[in-house]
Amino acid sequence: MAKKILVVDDELKIVQLVRAYLQQANFAVLTASTGKDALTLWKVEQPALIVLDLMLPDMDGLDVAREIRKRSSTPIIMLTARAEDADRIAGLEIGADDYVVKPFNPRELVARVRAVLRRVEGSAKPTVIEAGDLVINLDSYEAYLKGERLDLTPIEFKLLAALAEQPGRVFTRLQLIESLSGTTYATLDRTIDTHIKNLRRKIERDPQNPEYILTVRGVGYKFREQ
Repeated sequence: MAKKILVVDDELKIVQLVRAYLQQANFAVLTASTGKDALTLWKVEQPALIVLDLMLPDMDGLDVAREIRKRSSTPIIMLTARAEDADRIAGLEIGADDYVVKPFNPRELVARVRAVLRRVEGSAKPTVIEAGDLVINLDSYEAYLKGERLDLTPIEFKLLAALAEQPGRVFTRLQLIESLSGTTYATLDRTIDTHIKNLRRKIERDPQNPEYILTVRGVGYKFREQ
């Protein structure tokens, strides 16, 4: 089941932008434009994390955070247009888990949401992913099919790991290119298709009818859902 994220902001454009990126990352998104509505949704829906604007029309975001902290350790990421250290410190002192200053890159916010959730859950990510006959060891950079070690290039392994860590999520080619941070040469949009084709030859029983890495026509690729 997708984790619920409560986004609290009275700026509609920001809410729409954040919601779109979080939904693309397979989160279920709840929204509120006031502190009162935020507290009601938090009590009823029990979200996994709250993205909370500091300045709301009916009450200060810090007061909302204080109310939540009285009864819960639900992770909170504060949003604000003010970059002063005093605001940042006040948010962190009442128990906010992170602080993002507007304007921000929505991809960075999604990354911070994931990072806070991983931290709260106690581990950065699983070290071993199992899907049918396929086993991927993220620590050793090794993958096995039916117990046999696969001869994957660094790029092939990174692509496989990026997809398998989020089964069911559709990745565009650009997002897959971005997952290849640390590679020593440029990867162009269409070369992703070549790497996926080579990867399928190594992990699929029938590369023409893949079971693990599926094509989403006109968008990109996804790893099969368990």
